[in-house]
Amino acid sequence: MSVDRATVRRIARLARIAITEAEAERLEQELSGILDWVAQLDGIDTSAVEPMTRVAAMTMQKRKDEVTDGFCADDVLKNAPKVDDHYFVVPKIVE
Repeated sequence: MSVDRATVRRIARLARIAITEAEAERLEQELSGILDWVAQLDGIDTSAVEPMTRVAAMTMQKRKDEVTDGFCADDVLKNAPKVDDHYFVVPKIVE
């Protein structure tokens, strides 16, 4: 695929980048090269490739889905300045 000078200028304008004529010529060649490389990737048959989320195959460790209190309520309440019947005691703010 080939990119023309007008497309390069339009991309530069959309990106709010000021480019010279020499830079436009260089970018025209670079963008055309990048798009040619992407076109090569389109030609590869990936129908037999399994989709993957990571490089090394692994299964996620799963735990039982059960409701708990975290087994640390007493440790958390140790940090509170005031506690009453396992609840935080805070000053009243709203009348």
